[in-house]
Amino acid sequence: MRIIKAAAVRDCVRRLCVEANVNLPPDVCSRIRECLAAESWPVARGVMEKIVENFGLAREMRIPVCQDTGITCVFLDVGEGVYIEGDIREAVNEGVRQGSGEGYLRSSMVADPLRRVNTGDNTPAMLYIESVSGGALTVTVAPKGAGSENMSRVKMLTPKDGRKGIVDFVLDTVLEAGPNPCPPVIAGIGIGGSFDKAALLAKRALLRPVPSSHPDPFYAGLEAELLEKINGLGIGPSGYGGKTTALAVMIETMAAHIASLPCAVNINCHASRHAKEVL
Repeated sequence: MRIIKAAAVRDCVRRLCVEANVNLPPDVCSRIRECLAAESWPVARGVMEKIVENFGLAREMRIPVCQDTGITCVFLDVGEGVYIEGDIREAVNEGVRQGSGEGYLRSSMVADPLRRVNTGDNTPAMLYIESVSGGALTVTVAPKGAGSENMSRVKMLTPKDGRKGIVDFVLDTVLEAGPNPCPPVIAGIGIGGSFDKAALLAKRALLRPVPSSHPDPFYAGLEAELLEKINGLGIGPSGYGGKTTALAVMIETMAAHIASLPCAVNINCHASRHAKEVL
């Protein structure tokens, strides 16, 4: 049994809160540049060029890539041979608290959804803990802005809706979102499970490298179809038209009830922020 102190997780979360907000992952940056090179519409190219300039300045100046430093999603993948000593939830929240101060991150969390009193330090984090094989603890911090999160949807389809029902739902969701989630977007799609599990699958899909294909050729084909059809909508960067409405579509699936076909679309803006450390 390997013992990891909660304080180590706290310090890791603190570092990653800053890192995720100032440095877009290299794969996301590369994909944005690739899409910029393929754009022919001058207005769309101009928007994409500003996006590239923005993430370059954020990295150089160590400032957040977006003013909405988001709700802090923290994923802990805990190896079966790992024991975390201490209060892990308090450690994660303290890491967010310290990282938000160190990185001058905007305070975006309210303690109650209706009374709307700001907590002042970006806590609490949205914490997801999963048991995995091995003897390591993987910590992933993924800030999620409200502009894209507000455009996300879950729909309880039925088996008769099938593939077409999923395609129609995803396209309707992106079309309704329009320019609001700061396209070009990345669409995480969760299919199967239950109402809540589908949403978590969609959110976890956003952590995959961009672009990457599902290991099952059937779902890889669905990802490719959806990406082509989303980009065919013509919404384009910031809603000004063009070829690039989405940078990627990534699907995650799991088993489902015989009477259910849950589907979730978790939209992310082009600033797909996440950083990871293995302890």
